[in-house]
Amino acid sequence: MNFNLICDNLPLLLLGAGVTIKITAISVGLGFLLGLVVSVCRMSGIKLLNAVCVCYVNIIRGTPILVQIFLIYFALPRVIGHQIDPFLAAVAACSINSGAYVSEIFRAGIQSVDKGQMEAGRSLGLSWMQTMIYIIIPQAFKHVIPPLGNEFISMTKETSQVSVIGFEELTRRGQLIISKTYGSLEIWVAVAVIYLIMTLGIARLVNYLERRFATDDRD
Repeated sequence: MNFNLICDNLPLLLLGAGVTIKITAISVGLGFLLGLVVSVCRMSGIKLLNAVCVCYVNIIRGTPILVQIFLIYFALPRVIGHQIDPFLAAVAACSINSGAYVSEIFRAGIQSVDKGQMEAGRSLGLSWMQTMIYIIIPQAFKHVIPPLGNEFISMTKETSQVSVIGFEELTRRGQLIISKTYGSLEIWVAVAVIYLIMTLGIARLVNYLERRFATDDRD
């Protein structure tokens, strides 16, 4: 294995890794908000909202993220009449995809909270939404940290799919370097190691948050 080749191209790969982290952070953040809204709408009891949210979740979870990227980057411009920036298309596709999975995570977390909590909140004069925001969701959040961490890790790897639209994240950078150097083994090993370091870092962060919330519960 040519380690000099890895060292020479490591700065370019790290730039790609930075782009990957940026896309992941924005996508998971937007997906978090979207998923939370969708999960609350599904629990609201309003049939129309529930039907729309169920369709959204089923469609997104039932189609590959690669197809969703193609739809946003290649198909949507034919509808709206102008080209979409690759970064915007990547973030939009990843956020919409993440939101569907996060909504199910939050829905399971909300359902895990004792139903008496809702009744207690309503008996204190809080509305359904106020009870959900101030009582139910904070308790549910403690239960959803591990699956949210898994979604963060999964999305970090899923961002490699945006390389198909020419966006230069980590995987695309690796492809471009290989096309010039023909060092497939060295570059793909380096790419894999960088992905591994990123996912292990996320896992450590999730473990820290779990311990932190567990400590708060004991206090």
